[in-house]
Amino acid sequence: MKISIITVTYNSSKTLKDTLESVLKQTYKNYEHIIVDGLSKDNTMQIVKEYETKYNGKLRYISEKDSGLYDAMNKGIKMATGDIIGILNSDDIYAHENVLQKIVEKFKETNCDGTYANLIFMDEETMKNPQRIWNSPKGKLENGWHPAHPTLYLKKEVYDKIGIFNLKYKIAADYDFMIRVMKDNTIKLNYIDDYIIYMRTGGASTAGIKGYIKNLKEANEVLKNNNIKYPYIVNTKRILKTIKEMIIS
Repeated sequence: MKISIITVTYNSSKTLKDTLESVLKQTYKNYEHIIVDGLSKDNTMQIVKEYETKYNGKLRYISEKDSGLYDAMNKGIKMATGDIIGILNSDDIYAHENVLQKIVEKFKETNCDGTYANLIFMDEETMKNPQRIWNSPKGKLENGWHPAHPTLYLKKEVYDKIGIFNLKYKIAADYDFMIRVMKDNTIKLNYIDDYIIYMRTGGASTAGIKGYIKNLKEANEVLKNNNIKYPYIVNTKRILKTIKEMIIS
């Protein structure tokens, strides 16, 4: 099974090498890595081109104006030729070298439509100090549960069926997409009990109080538009879950 890994970049030179190296270290080699750049003003694309030869034909990229993160992700999804699609942020890394192997094994063993796993939020500067641990065993949507999006790998057919990211959401389009996936009872998701992503803190949805407030507002809108009952209660449960994870960490 071929995996399409999509990475969106914009002025990502500070962190991109770590991301690329974590892909190159993977033991499973049947993948393509798609870089979708939004016309970076730093040397992001220079780094991409420097790494091109290391990928032995498995790296594809574009650099053009986009309408934000989710528009760029949608471009990558449309470019993907793999059986499975996953998104690796330009400031995140795979937690170990067997991540892709574990994902493929779960797909083959269970004949599922998608997999998800655990991730750890790391400090922004060193990526060595855990800030929050996100375990994702199966839960209920109405209780504020959803998979950690960076760990979600889906068959291409799921995107063909569910659609791509809704660009009217600036922060919570991934939440909207996951709700659409979870509401479809024909889509089988399986959990991998392993930490597969190290995620840097400081992204749009995790950047302090303002980031959480923006995320909360959009999440409420997402829940309402997907006809989820009692959106404020569901969102409150999401917040409490996040606080609990930070305390335990």
